[in-house]
Amino acid sequence: MFKKGTKFYSIVKGKCPKCHEGDFFKYGFTFNPSKITTIHTHCSECNLKYMLEPSFFYGAMYINYGITVAISITVFIITKLFIGLNLLESFLSVLGALVVLAPLNLRMARIIWINMFVPYDENAVKKNV
Repeated sequence: MFKKGTKFYSIVKGKCPKCHEGDFFKYGFTFNPSKITTIHTHCSECNLKYMLEPSFFYGAMYINYGITVAISITVFIITKLFIGLNLLESFLSVLGALVVLAPLNLRMARIIWINMFVPYDENAVKKNV
């Protein structure tokens, strides 16, 4: 499940969706707003151009929305039902979780979005296509 050649590997490791060798993001995980979603222009190993078309990553907003909703519901249920916080405290917990996880959400949305369109090619590095 978590081996090279799977979409899950590319998403979790932040690797090129085509060859799973080159890094997708320029910087490691950071809270710096200008560096969170900065990606390389192309893969250093297989030369895949990451910006497949102009404004390609606008579609990642839909993925980000889904992740945000899932986190919100999960945190709310945990804080309200299992921990027993009141309504305001639960909503503040949701807000806090979303602020803390925003950099991760943005990065995950982009890498998931490109993985939806680019298939893995085990020969990509050899061909250098």
